[in-house]
Amino acid sequence: MKYLSYISLIIFLVFPACNNPAQKEKYKPQKQTENTIANNTGNNPKIKVGVFSGNGAGAVSVIETIEALKIDPDITAYPLSPADIITGKLTETDAIIFPGGSGSKQLNSLGKTGKQKVINYIKQGGGAIGICAGAYMMCQTDGYPSLKIGDVKHLDRPHYNRGRGLIEFKLNDEGLKIFPEFKDQPQFIQYYDGPIMAPLNQEKSFKPVAVYVTDIHPNEGYPVGLTPGKLFMYHQSYGKGKIFAIGGHAESTPGIRFMIPRMARWVTNNKLISYDIKWIHPDKNHNAILFDKELKKIEKQLFWQLFESDPTKQKAAMDSLYAMHSRPSVRWNKGLLRDRNPKVRAHAANLLVQTEYTDALKDLKASYKVETDPDAKKAMKRAIDFLQY
Repeated sequence: MKYLSYISLIIFLVFPACNNPAQKEKYKPQKQTENTIANNTGNNPKIKVGVFSGNGAGAVSVIETIEALKIDPDITAYPLSPADIITGKLTETDAIIFPGGSGSKQLNSLGKTGKQKVINYIKQGGGAIGICAGAYMMCQTDGYPSLKIGDVKHLDRPHYNRGRGLIEFKLNDEGLKIFPEFKDQPQFIQYYDGPIMAPLNQEKSFKPVAVYVTDIHPNEGYPVGLTPGKLFMYHQSYGKGKIFAIGGHAESTPGIRFMIPRMARWVTNNKLISYDIKWIHPDKNHNAILFDKELKKIEKQLFWQLFESDPTKQKAAMDSLYAMHSRPSVRWNKGLLRDRNPKVRAHAANLLVQTEYTDALKDLKASYKVETDPDAKKAMKRAIDFLQY
């Protein structure tokens, strides 16, 4: 496993990771050898994708999933509540996504009637995607309330809160057919307590897509050596419908958010298309970084440094958080657009570009409207232009 050492982290703290991130990390596209991905010809019928937004669905996960789906010009994405499902809106939807959060709480929010409607919907040809908690929902684990539609179980339930960080996964040949952009590229993704899965059987409809590489055990007393080689991502048929499940958060990982709309196309039997190259940067992610107790402490210390009166210290903290792939710090940069120092505001705009945080567009446009510093205004304009779909 490729851990980022604390020595390296100290280097990040002393020497900021990037002075102007918006000008770095230019992606050089690889030639695609697979013929499964077509160019988007435009004027295609809209694919309607609902993201479950009931209790148990993390508010941030819902937002970031919808934002990732917007990468695809042919997808219309919107939140889908339990009330919407009960009153028939699910049948007007091509696919449903159960996002990160709590799988059991999402199931409780559905209720037994909503659960049966979802199962019937997929059996009759609907598509479904499970992300992290949503993947838990699809499992058939003994003693765990779920939809029980995936031919998998999750392992080591007592240690379900395994931790968070940037982890490595490995796509197999099937995975590379669906995501050829990863060919000869790093394969890392944000992770937050996702399921460690094992297949119940090897039916023809069930296909593994990727396995874990990182040995995830940042918490003391958690089992060592459990995760490497275990199922991380799979897809299968269910009745006339299709399901896709993933143990990590592609929607929250800069450079690979395109995986979410690609999955939506797969489960809805739509042609898999290529996307704007600006969203395809697997090479942004190189090392597994697990947030153990000590690293969480450092992350918190860096958060408090964002309130410093010295802009140099603020920018150094921002860069260090970016370098360690702190997932919550991406959202902290939105607030820093409203800092009193123009250099900090400009730096926040640059980092929002690097992290592809398209949900910040409203904040950027508001800040740009009132910005008086010419350099900060230019940085905000560049960010707005880049983050537009």
